[in-house]
Amino acid sequence: MNRAPKPRHVLGAAGTTALCLVAISACTSTDDNSGDGDTASSDTYTWWDPYPQHEESSEWEQRVDACGDEAGVTIDRTAYDTTALTNQALLAAQEGTAPDIILLDNPAVSTLAETGMLTTMEEFGFDTSDIDENLLAAGVVGGQAYGIPIGANTLALYYNQDILDDAGVDPASVTDWESLTAALEQVVDAGHQGITFAGIGTEEGSFQFLPWFWGAGADLRELDSAEAVDALELWTGWLDDGYAPNSVITNSQNTVWEEFLTGDFAFAENGTWQVNSAAEEADFPTGVIQLPARDGGVAQTPTGGEFITAPVQDDPARYEVTAQIVECMTTPEGMVETATTFAYYIPPTAEGQDALLDENAELEPWVEAVRNAKGRTSDDLGTDYPLISEALWTAVQNALSGSMSAQEALEQAQADAEAETG
Repeated sequence: MNRAPKPRHVLGAAGTTALCLVAISACTSTDDNSGDGDTASSDTYTWWDPYPQHEESSEWEQRVDACGDEAGVTIDRTAYDTTALTNQALLAAQEGTAPDIILLDNPAVSTLAETGMLTTMEEFGFDTSDIDENLLAAGVVGGQAYGIPIGANTLALYYNQDILDDAGVDPASVTDWESLTAALEQVVDAGHQGITFAGIGTEEGSFQFLPWFWGAGADLRELDSAEAVDALELWTGWLDDGYAPNSVITNSQNTVWEEFLTGDFAFAENGTWQVNSAAEEADFPTGVIQLPARDGGVAQTPTGGEFITAPVQDDPARYEVTAQIVECMTTPEGMVETATTFAYYIPPTAEGQDALLDENAELEPWVEAVRNAKGRTSDDLGTDYPLISEALWTAVQNALSGSMSAQEALEQAQADAEAETG
């Protein structure tokens, strides 16, 4: 990532109000780990991220500390779970206590940007032209980039090679929905289970449904389109025909993976983050193919992953060091180091991706998937996305449970989304 030659640090004032995320009843300031961004000293820079699983002495903590060392300062890192982090950031926007740096789940960037609490990357002096446009788009609001993706993950189809061999299925033959369904029929006829995925009534359910939704040509502004109905009928048809288990209605992505590791399923929809588990924990040979679009080709999949953002500060003198820390995280070498640390992130630039493949050629399918992926808040959905997503996952639940047809469920979803988004 290249810094612009003459960084500008003349920044707009932060907004005075902020809203909690959808489905969160109230913001709260009772968390003991508030971060207190306004109390940072000149040689201590505050950093918030959504990785509480990476504790002190972890490789990730060392990665962050090293960027502080490179900038000549100490980084005071505080970790929250994803939802708590966004709400804490919104509270900080109200109180003027934002940390120097926040790593945010990409759909939350537009939420914080609309409060006025984030600098744009142009204001901050960073040239984002090298970042893959499809990945940067998740952090673009009103034509301005409000963060830099430190990496991306996405979805594909893992397969059990032993089951496919037994059923006489060549994974390369799966190129569209028809050929995938035919493969599932062969697998089930051979006495195995077909496919498992996460249809749970949360954001994970929407995340896993979107490749099929977008792969049919559907648009999130029109949830009840014929294309959207086709996608949902694909899932309900698999349940009706016994190609997918009823457990998909409540499956999280972790549950999906646990089912796949039993060795009973031919296919599982899951993400880049399971690469190491597939190699080290599966008692059978595995492979990966892209999620197919309805009529052939690769379906667009949603991007996961975090953006590094720089909140507005009362003291603009802090920005120069903050910029050094951000730059440390976003050089090609830094992105590869982050990818290696997490063992599932794909760098968001061609140069970083090529460098990663030089070290891990087996990640080629995932690099391809990320290059074809799409941000959930892209298409200028911004803060409407969480509302639309909830309507969508509710429709998926209603259809998979049999309480509504796919058409009825999506018509209800469209009405609900329109009522919420205006």
